[in-house]
Amino acid sequence: MMNYPLDLSFKIATIGTRIRVTDAAGRQVAYARKKKFRLKEDIRVFEDEDQTRLRFGLKADRMWDFGAGYAVSAPDGHPVGVVRRQGMRSMWKSSYTLTDPGGREVGLIHEENPWVKVLDSVMESVPGGDMLGGLFFNPAYLVELRGGPVLRVKKERSVFESKFQIEKLAEISADEEDLLLAGVILMVLLERDRG
Repeated sequence: MMNYPLDLSFKIATIGTRIRVTDAAGRQVAYARKKKFRLKEDIRVFEDEDQTRLRFGLKADRMWDFGAGYAVSAPDGHPVGVVRRQGMRSMWKSSYTLTDPGGREVGLIHEENPWVKVLDSVMESVPGGDMLGGLFFNPAYLVELRGGPVLRVKKERSVFESKFQIEKLAEISADEEDLLLAGVILMVLLERDRG
């Protein structure tokens, strides 16, 4: 089990996204690098920045991102679950479903207030606005498991990098933790690409 709250961060002005996740003690618990210009996503999430210890993998089921499902697999290849963006529904309010290895829906990630994300996106479209938007418009997301909130992901005020804090709201098992962390990392990556 990880030591919460977790801090997730990535630089804004980079080609390809490198996400770092650290726990409350400052220990790195996850590192992911998403390459630009890939037709079909295959993201590896490691425990360390040297990329020596694989934590889990995320592999898209299709080339186009809209409504794609991302299979989450353990280092040995066995399935952990699937994270799927809810297609048209996510146009207004970002929503992602989490399913277990058997295909049963077990969780949901969604924005608390979609207007904050809209205002943040508008600021990012203005030259230099992405730095200012990070000071004023900071969306938050709830991660639900079996109908109740278990994590809250809040974008922090920042200028040159995006920072999120992941707060634990309820108990979760070690098996569920990787699926939830995979969902949060994927959501942050896809929402960054969305604007």
